[in-house]
Amino acid sequence: MNPGTRISVISFCFATLIFFMTMSCNNNNKVADEDNKNEVHLVTLDPGHFHAALVQKYMYADVDSVVNVFAPEGDDVKLHLARIEAYNNREQDPTHWIEKVHTGKDFLDQMFASKKTGTDAGINVVVLAGNNEKKTEYILRSLQNGFNVLGDKPMAIDSAGFKRLQESFDLASKNSLLLYDIMTERFEITSILLREISMMPGIFGTLQKGTEKDPAVVKNGVHYLYKYVSGNVLTRPPWFFDVLQEGEGIVDVMTHLVDLAQWECFPDESIDFTKDVKVNNAKHWPTDVSLAAFKEITKSESFPSYLKDHVVSDTLLKYYCNGEINYELKGVHVKTVLVWNYKAGEGMGDSYEALMRGTKANLVIRQGADQNYESTIYIEPAGSDSSYEKNLFENFKTIQEKHPGVELKKLTKGWEIVIPKNYKEGHEEHFARVTKQFLDYLRNKNMPAWEVPGMLAKYYTTTKALELANKVNEK
Repeated sequence: MNPGTRISVISFCFATLIFFMTMSCNNNNKVADEDNKNEVHLVTLDPGHFHAALVQKYMYADVDSVVNVFAPEGDDVKLHLARIEAYNNREQDPTHWIEKVHTGKDFLDQMFASKKTGTDAGINVVVLAGNNEKKTEYILRSLQNGFNVLGDKPMAIDSAGFKRLQESFDLASKNSLLLYDIMTERFEITSILLREISMMPGIFGTLQKGTEKDPAVVKNGVHYLYKYVSGNVLTRPPWFFDVLQEGEGIVDVMTHLVDLAQWECFPDESIDFTKDVKVNNAKHWPTDVSLAAFKEITKSESFPSYLKDHVVSDTLLKYYCNGEINYELKGVHVKTVLVWNYKAGEGMGDSYEALMRGTKANLVIRQGADQNYESTIYIEPAGSDSSYEKNLFENFKTIQEKHPGVELKKLTKGWEIVIPKNYKEGHEEHFARVTKQFLDYLRNKNMPAWEVPGMLAKYYTTTKALELANKVNEK
């Protein structure tokens, strides 16, 4: 081979090597670009509720560890950052969030200016859990500026807020953005089993309609003002006790009960609030909060001025956090009751009890002293069919295949469903499950079609109930 030929061959080989290296780099860049496109950038807006921190109790794949926090200066943001710092410093499974804090009167404008843009900017998500008086405004403005929104309940606390929420969902749909609320109770194992069994005609039959006096579906929730979160006594902001800022109980925690009724009674079905929901009556009443209790919960020395209209003799706050709704959902009579007490007794905590009446059996969730204050589900036959037990065990195999280890225990009035401990997660763990589901919907654009109508129906029910309750009080 002459020198000229040798040089040509070497040049060809070198050029070929450069070509493949370039192609490899380009492919790597494409992969990197795709990764960037799928990376989620969290923004926490004005966090005043501990649920904002619980969203970050764990890390998530493809979610940037840097989280920008935009908020007014004050105790709310300080408490939020302290909770995140505690997660970062815990011994077991510590997180590694990096919080970048932006405060000042123009914090909203700062947030909008900070939004990542461009084809490889990733996905922008606002996490909202704080003062509910401002929440619907925050939701709408975030969507207007191109952010997806993961919002804590409630997303609306009155009828005006509900109308703004309707506008928000319309805007989200128009701009291909996701607006979703945090419904943790769907991940409680007893609620999951109740829903699945209610869909089995061989065990449950069909859902009865009931009457207003004897509803087919009943849901009762009891919550406590003094509670522990992540192992520490929760400090609540003083505004939590202002129904104009937090919302009354009938529009706040009640959203969980209304959501479960929809999710369980009509699984995977869309609900049109304009024709499928009829709120018949509602009422609300206060829990008395002494000044001493208020100090213990908020670390404040006195009731703030915005609570003066609800304070008696300067020492007792009438806090309207309790409520009851009687309504019809696609013709099924439903009753939901929510009560707040000050502090739970030994071994107790927030509790939830439920009833679904079927033509073959009633499904019941109890959480009292007889259950050692643990949520427990029962199947209680509605008749005296001698073949029911045989059919029950045969049909229950489907449940056991999906949830290995779950068993039936015979009782006088029916059967208890015995649930292994590995299925029993705490309320705090459910926030990670909701967030992961939201991220799945966000990336894969696969949110079920019934979710948005369901959210609208839920907030219509609660805000309409508040209207009715206020009219009763006016009389």
